[in-house]
Amino acid sequence: MKATRYEGNKSFSVIEKEIEAPSEGEVRIKVAYSGVCGTDVHIYHGMMDQRVDIPVTIGHEMSGVIDAIGAGVTDFGVGDKVVVRPLDDRGVKPSDKGFNHVCEDLKFIGIDSPGSMQQYWNVPAFTLHKLKEETDLKLAALIEPLSVAVHDVRLSGLVSGETAVVLGGGPIGLLVAMVAKDAGANVIISEVNPVRISKAKELGFDAVNPTEIDLVQYVREQTDGRLADVVFEVAGVQPALDIMTEVAGIRGRIVMVAIHGQPKPVNLFKFFWKELKLIGARVYEKEDYEKAIALITANELPFEDMITDVQPLSNIQEVFENIDKNPNGLKVLMDCQQ
Repeated sequence: MKATRYEGNKSFSVIEKEIEAPSEGEVRIKVAYSGVCGTDVHIYHGMMDQRVDIPVTIGHEMSGVIDAIGAGVTDFGVGDKVVVRPLDDRGVKPSDKGFNHVCEDLKFIGIDSPGSMQQYWNVPAFTLHKLKEETDLKLAALIEPLSVAVHDVRLSGLVSGETAVVLGGGPIGLLVAMVAKDAGANVIISEVNPVRISKAKELGFDAVNPTEIDLVQYVREQTDGRLADVVFEVAGVQPALDIMTEVAGIRGRIVMVAIHGQPKPVNLFKFFWKELKLIGARVYEKEDYEKAIALITANELPFEDMITDVQPLSNIQEVFENIDKNPNGLKVLMDCQQ
C-alpha cells in the first residue's frame, strides 16, 4: 500500500508499506478521499512539531469503505461505507462529566496517532459512522468539517428567523453559514478576501467586506436596529474579536469557533451592557456527526462547490505547496487510491 508521511521541515514523503490486518476491535478502511484541513497545514508549517510524532501520517477528514474486520467487531461489515469521527476518548474520567469530546485525555486521531492520508487505515470501530449506500464518498469527506459547523450552530441555540453574522468566510465559516441558513437564519458573512466574498455570494449568501463598509451599521440596517442574534467568530484575528461584541444585539450569543492560542483583548463591558453570552465550541459530538451525515446524504446544500480540487495521494507535497501559494481555495481532497 501507499502511505504519506510528514517528515518535518515542510516535507512529505510517499512510501510503500505492508497492508496490516486490523487488531481486535478495529476495522481496516480502504480510504477513498481525505480532505486537507487547516490543522494539517499548521502541521506542514511545523507549528505542531512538538505534538506530532515525526514521521507521521496525518489526515482526519475522510471517507472510505471497510475492507477488513478485526475480532470482536459486530456492528460493521466489509463493504460498508463509513466515515471516522477522529476522537479517541479512551482516557475519559468522571471529572470530564460525560463530555467525552472535550475529555482531559482526549487524543485526536490523525494528529496524535496515524491518520487517513494513506490507502488503507486501521482505526478503532468505536470511531465509525456508517453511511448509506447511495452516499457520494467525495462529498462524505466533508462530513468531519461539516460536523464542526453543526456543533457550532447547535450550541448557539439559533432558531429560525434569527440573524446570524459569520465573521470569516473560509471553509468552516461557509459551512457554518450553510448550516445556519438551513436552520432558517438570515445569514450575513463578513470577510476581507475578495475571492472568498465572491465565492460566498455565488453560494447565495449576503457577504460584505468590513474594511470597506461599516459592518455594524450594515447589520443594523438589515435587522431594523436589532443587530445580530448570533455571531460566529471563525476568523481568529483581533479585528474579529473587536467587532463581535459590537455587531451582537441585546442578549446576543457569540460562538467562539476559531482557536486563539494566546490571550487576546475582548471588550467585556459589552457583555455587561448588552447581556451577551460567549459560548465556547470544540470539535463535535456523535449527534453532530449524524446531523452532518444526514445533510450530506440529502445533498440539498451546495457542498460540491466547497471542493476546490482533487489530487492523487502521490501529489501530497505539491498539494501543500500550492495551498501556501493559493490561500484563496476552499477544500482540497486527496484521492487516496491514486
